[in-house]
Amino acid sequence: MEIHERAYGKLNLSLDVVEKLSTGYHDLRTVMETVELCDDVHIALGAGEGVRLSTNLPFLPTDDRNIAVQAAQVFFRELGLPPREVSIRLHKRLPVSAGMGGGSSNAAAVLRGLNTLLGTGLTVARLEGLGFLIGSDVPYCVAHGTALAEGRGERLTALWPLPSCHIVICKPKFSISTAGLFGRIDCSKIRHRPDTAGLQAALQAEDLGQVAVRLYNVFEDVLGGRGKAVMDIKRSLLDGGALGAAMTGTGPAVFGLFDEEGLAQAAYERLRKVYSETFLTKNRGPVLG
Repeated sequence: MEIHERAYGKLNLSLDVVEKLSTGYHDLRTVMETVELCDDVHIALGAGEGVRLSTNLPFLPTDDRNIAVQAAQVFFRELGLPPREVSIRLHKRLPVSAGMGGGSSNAAAVLRGLNTLLGTGLTVARLEGLGFLIGSDVPYCVAHGTALAEGRGERLTALWPLPSCHIVICKPKFSISTAGLFGRIDCSKIRHRPDTAGLQAALQAEDLGQVAVRLYNVFEDVLGGRGKAVMDIKRSLLDGGALGAAMTGTGPAVFGLFDEEGLAQAAYERLRKVYSETFLTKNRGPVLG
């Protein structure tokens, strides 16, 4: 018995760090969107016990350091189900450590898949709750769509969907430590914050141009020396006709929104000559439930 789930990537159309909490975590406010670029996750149940994972990327851990394995463990533990043999085959397309929530989306796919395979009938809200036990982005990745995420990612509000558009995503040839970036940011010294309310109004008005000019990520201001590569990619996207561009998550992947396929294709081809991890995709549309 096997099921196939697609683990779609996410983009942060805006990302604001509101404050640092007494727990050491940060209170976030971010508008997120799902893209068609995805990983394939195959989940199968066997007669034995234990969770096994295989992947097409040899450098990824396949034990319980992998968030997809953790998701299966959490599912059985929290529901009080007897142990089962779970085999996960993961084919990665999303760039790793890029700010696109690839690992979180893999975990969410495992939760959805096990819910179907085992016939547990959990609601989306219940799956989101399980996801939050695994990671901050997992609740959103369970459901997808255009949404406002607040707190540590557990408070989700469905928004008017982003108009259909072409998206170029480009990851520089390095990764960025999420913990390191959070350590650099001082909420009392953030000079510019995203216009979250204006972004939501632009979504409701179905105005892609007004959405695009409000793309903003506060982490771009604390990148240090690696900020130059991020800014170079943003400049290339904007010079190539993107309506707006921003870094997603804690980066370093950068994305641009285009209303013309030809411009997006040309920008993709230009960046692809320099950066191997460059992708041309689209947004998925409203699916948050």
